[in-house]
Amino acid sequence: MSTLPKADDFRELINHWIKDARQKGQAYIDLVSGDVHRELGGYPGDNHRMPTCCSVMLSMMKASDQVLSQPDKGKGAYLTIRYFT
Repeated sequence: MSTLPKADDFRELINHWIKDARQKGQAYIDLVSGDVHRELGGYPGDNHRMPTCCSVMLSMMKASDQVLSQPDKGKGAYLTIRYFT
């Protein structure tokens, strides 16, 4: 069984994707928590780390970034954030 992702793993992946978008000349990148978690593994699954993934995504927002959609409970697979590069 693989190790479940930790907060730093989510942070590193999100930073990588934002940097990649910036290098490609994109003005922004929209990230969905379910996609972020799936990329690192452990989701879907009984021991997923979706609350951690969402917390990291929200904590990485700058003033210009936008929450495009958020589950009623705040943290879930459909949290979508637009990060401006």
